[in-house]
Amino acid sequence: MTKEEMIGSMAQSSGISKKQATEALTAFMEGITGQLQKGEKVSFAGFGTFAVSHRKARTGRNPQTGAAIDIPATNVPVFRAGKNLKEAVRK
Repeated sequence: MTKEEMIGSMAQSSGISKKQATEALTAFMEGITGQLQKGEKVSFAGFGTFAVSHRKARTGRNPQTGAAIDIPATNVPVFRAGKNLKEAVRK
């Protein structure tokens, strides 16, 4: 599902315009992004949790040449599905 398809689905199921659905989805994504940038978790009971995970610096290999390369430490977003979401997908 693309962002445009999600907007259409939100608009149809909630009875709002596509413009309002676009604004709502944009605000939702910006809210989650802002909290993750601060290092905070965003949790929706039964659905899941968005969080930030820290990856340590490490040494990797260039697959073409086999040369060692340094991979810097970085923060990455992670999503852990909640119980209700897992059960819904398993059916």
